[in-house]
Amino acid sequence: MSTWLIILVILAIVIMMAIALYNKLVALQNRFKNAFAQIDVQLKRRCDLIPNLVETAKGYIKHERETLEAVVKARNQAVTAGQQAAAHPEDASAMQGLMGAEGALAGAMSKLMVVVERYPDLKANQTMSQLMEELSSTENKVAFARQAYNDAVMNYNITRERFPAVMIANSFGFREATLFEITEAADREAPKVSF
Repeated sequence: MSTWLIILVILAIVIMMAIALYNKLVALQNRFKNAFAQIDVQLKRRCDLIPNLVETAKGYIKHERETLEAVVKARNQAVTAGQQAAAHPEDASAMQGLMGAEGALAGAMSKLMVVVERYPDLKANQTMSQLMEELSSTENKVAFARQAYNDAVMNYNITRERFPAVMIANSFGFREATLFEITEAADREAPKVSF
């Protein structure tokens, strides 16, 4: 009888540990999803600023239509990739798509900034100046949100990979989360804005 009691106590302890680990993984997964939602808010804000920026620039740089079209195209791709990643931030392919689209947008925006530098009237435009200031502020917010997301992902992944949590994670489909990294060295720099 006492052997059965010991077995039941051990089994109860193991079950309670498994439940605690499962709940911890759920909490950490929700934290990194929430952290991604904060990135998503800032990315949407930036994407909302870009059409205004392009419209303001159109009046001044009529001969740079190709650059403006590249910015609009990259913005649209970033919006689509952002929607896919927001729906499933735990999906590595969605995150890779977002990182690629963000890199393309950063490249297009830096080309636009080079063009803007060549037009003193555009640089002096009040609306353009305000939009560039808002864009720069939003870029800083994106960087902070990205750091918070990456910290949450790291905590989740570390917990997920530790024993015995790895057994619970694998049994219940807790997949490894992907960091939001910038792969191109040029994309690591915030767009340079000077007026």
